[in-house]
Amino acid sequence: MDPVTEATEIHRLTAVYEFPWDFTRALELALYRTYAVPSIGRLLAETAELTERSQKRYDDTALLLDTVIEHGFAGERGRTAIRRINQMHRSYDIGNDDMRYVLCTFVVMPKRWIDAYGWRRLSRHETVAAAVHYRTLGRHMGIKDIPESYEEFEAHLDAYEKAHFGWDERARTVSDATLGLMASWYPRPLAPLLRRATLALLDEPLLEAFRYDPPTAMTRRLVRGAVRARGRAVRLLPPRGAPHFARQNWEIKSYPDGYRVADLGTRPVPGLRGCPVRHAGDSADGVVQ
Repeated sequence: MDPVTEATEIHRLTAVYEFPWDFTRALELALYRTYAVPSIGRLLAETAELTERSQKRYDDTALLLDTVIEHGFAGERGRTAIRRINQMHRSYDIGNDDMRYVLCTFVVMPKRWIDAYGWRRLSRHETVAAAVHYRTLGRHMGIKDIPESYEEFEAHLDAYEKAHFGWDERARTVSDATLGLMASWYPRPLAPLLRRATLALLDEPLLEAFRYDPPTAMTRRLVRGAVRARGRAVRLLPPRGAPHFARQNWEIKSYPDGYRVADLGTRPVPGLRGCPVRHAGDSADGVVQ
C-alpha cells in the first residue's frame, strides 16, 4: 500500500487492528498535554466542558476523531464529522498556531507512546501514513502552514511546547478534572493509586507546567514497566481478526443506546473566544450502535 495515496486506510489498519488500546491511551495523552498551553487550558476551563461534563466531552472527542478514521474523508459520516468540526471552530476566534499544535499532538504522541509501550514499534510506512492522514484532516479544517512530514510535526510540537508550556490555575482545574475522570472508570478505592500511576506516565515538562509533585523514581519504574510488560504480552497474542473502534471502548459511557454523529459535541458559549481542541459532529445520519 502507498503511504501517501492510501494514508487513511493504512492509518485505520494501524489504529483499529494493530494498536487499538495504545491509540486510545496515546490520544488521551495528546489532548491532555494541550492543557499545559495556557491559552488552551484557560479556554477549556471557561467552557466548563471538561470540568462539569467531562465524560461527555471525552466521549464526543474520541468518537469524532474515530469517525473520520473509520469512514474516511469521503464517506458520509466522515464528511459529517468534519463539517461539524468546522462549524464549531468558526464559532470562535481560535488562533492558527494553537490549532496546528493540537494537530501535531495527534501525529506525534501515538508514535512516541507505541514506540515506548506497544508490542512493536511503528513502521516507517505507518508513520508516514499517519502524518499524511492528519495533514489531510488539517487541510479540511482550514489550518495553515501544516508541517509536511512526521519529522516536521515532531519538531514543531517540541518547539511549541518549549515556548508555550506554563502554569495557569484554570488549566490546572481542567487537568485535575481529567485525572478524576480517568480514575472514575475504576472502583473508587483505587482512585489515589490510579492518579499516581497516571502522573508517572507524564514527562517532566507536563508535570512542571501543572505544578504536580513528581512521582518517585520507583513509582515511575513500576508503572512504566507494567505498561511495557503489557505490550510484550500482546506480542504473544494471535493477530486481531476484527477491528476495534473507539466507539467499542468501555470508557465511552454517554451513549448506551447509540448516537448520531450530528448530535455529538456542544454548542458555542456566548462571550467565549473558543476552544482549540473542541470537536463535534454535524448533519443528519444514522444512529451508531
